Amino acid sequence: VQLQASGGGLVEAGGSLRLSCTASGFRFDSHAISWFRQAPGKEREAVSCISRNSNTKYADSTQGRFTISRDDAKNTVYLQMISLKPEDTAVYYCAADRTPSSRHCGFTGMDTWGKGTQVTVSS
Repeated sequence: VQLQASGGGLVEAGGSLRLSCTASGFRFDSHAISWFRQAPGKEREAVSCISRNSNTKYADSTQGRFTISRDDAKNTVYLQMISLKPEDTAVYYCAADRTPSSRHCGFTGMDTWGKGTQVTVSS
């Protein structure tokens, strides 16, 4: 059972990145997927999540700039990030929740965590 986040990098403020979260070893379409991030010296914070039937939620700080989507055929969830700001700099993690609800996604009770990918936004 594994999740792998990728797609991070160094980008200038105002730029864009697309993160991917790819799963292996479990039935991906039975899980809601969430993204979190953690900046140096700060607590981990929720970024966005997507339910099994693609309902989505966003943190206030990312609403309108980030878009989460999923491709179950590829066992992958994407996080498209635009208009990036220096305060978006963090390690981004994805996590899976084997929820019985097709409509729900959230930021607690995650079953599986992936290794993070670093996003650095320069000013």
